[in-house]
Amino acid sequence: MPTLSELVLAQGRSADDVDWLHMLVGDWQLLADLAFADIVLWVPSDDADGEFVAVAHARPSSAATLFYRDFVGQKIKAEWRDQVMRAFETAQIVDSSAPDWYEETPTRVRAVPVMRRINPRSPDIDPVPVAVITRHSNLSEARTPGRQELTFNECANDLFAMIASGDFPDMGAPTGPRRGAPRASDGLIRLDVDGVTTFASPNALSAFNRMGFADELEGESLAEVTTQLLGGRLVVDESLPLVVTGRAPWRTDIEARGVTVSLRAIPIRNRGERVGAIVLCRDVTELRHQERELITKDATIREIHHRVKNNLQTVASLLRIQARRTHSDEARDALSQAQRRVGAIAVVHDTLSEGLAQIVDFDDVFARVLLLVAEVAASHNTTVHPKSTGSFGELPSEYATPLALALTELVTNAVEHGLAGREGAVEIIAKRSAESLAVKVVDNGSGLPEGKVGAGLGTQIVRTLIQGELGGTIDWHTLMGQGTEVTIEVPLRYLNKK
Repeated sequence: MPTLSELVLAQGRSADDVDWLHMLVGDWQLLADLAFADIVLWVPSDDADGEFVAVAHARPSSAATLFYRDFVGQKIKAEWRDQVMRAFETAQIVDSSAPDWYEETPTRVRAVPVMRRINPRSPDIDPVPVAVITRHSNLSEARTPGRQELTFNECANDLFAMIASGDFPDMGAPTGPRRGAPRASDGLIRLDVDGVTTFASPNALSAFNRMGFADELEGESLAEVTTQLLGGRLVVDESLPLVVTGRAPWRTDIEARGVTVSLRAIPIRNRGERVGAIVLCRDVTELRHQERELITKDATIREIHHRVKNNLQTVASLLRIQARRTHSDEARDALSQAQRRVGAIAVVHDTLSEGLAQIVDFDDVFARVLLLVAEVAASHNTTVHPKSTGSFGELPSEYATPLALALTELVTNAVEHGLAGREGAVEIIAKRSAESLAVKVVDNGSGLPEGKVGAGLGTQIVRTLIQGELGGTIDWHTLMGQGTEVTIEVPLRYLNKK
């Protein structure tokens, strides 16, 4: 299914229109739940045929849906086209004059033009609607609505009126994390212009009761109630006063008696003037507890990586000391190689200890690994010019370690054997696609003798790491004239399954 951006741009709309509609669709479910209705977003077709194309559809969680199949990507039905066209041409809300029948179900249709504000610091709006919303209410379930349903519908009408005047969505609202965001069903408080509660849903009242407020919220100043719950706490979120008075479209958390409630304010405006607010609230105690546990675990993992790195560096230092004390050239060389291998692994753990994710920027890791080449070259009276082109991208830690170790072996072999005692170049070429990561290590040294691959420990290590651990392939061959080229290919489908 095409994305909203693809559908909107395909109809000839601008990037600013796309951004505005993305902000609107961010509250798509809230609008459907408050309205107890299906809502569909229609964008005028780029063709001059008066058609509209559906780019978003939301079903209410507070009522039964009318439409069991999405309209996204489809052209508008003939019975709604004239009403939507009138709303688009007049930039006014248009209600159906008689019940509209959809599959033998009576419905009421309201068409709402979507007006876009030009910038957050100006009241000016684009005179031509960006799109049109249709609100489809089911009339078959005729019953006397309760006070909560009436208030929810009133809030929905206010928000749709703000959409038609360019006051919603609010360009000044920060884009916070969606995880734990309050929904209409979690709890809704309606405030007047002075911040006094005129309605509180049962779930909202229960959330405040759990924090220690024992009275009714209606008729009370939400700011005063919140102050009472916080009990004179000195450190509070600076956005809290603006949220609980409904003056800013922000979100904050309050915590009392071990209970954490997330609050989100939506100021209600009439012709640009604030006339009240909707405050959504949700008990997020368990979510915040889980987040704190995750932060603790992340910190523990970072500390483990840091300690592993320190331990590996200690091992590398011991190997270096042992190599200096060894009189056998063969033993000294073996210890030096072991020291470099340990150092390469330490680089990966050092990078992992710097962030929260277990994913590393391998370009940064390999740049640090290349520094080890200078030590190898110096010990073999070699002047080497390393060069790295292309990009490795980000890799999970379980793949970064074997790849770093394998590349360390290959570059070390090129310096020790291909360029020993002479001046030359080693080039590492990385090419990443959606399917695989291909790496070439090319040197202009003496090449492989008679085209044979070495049978030493380094070669065995590389084969084990690339073929065994990464499920990839590796190929050695001598270039025309001189030099060696080693090609590694690692399938990324294995990485994606991890």
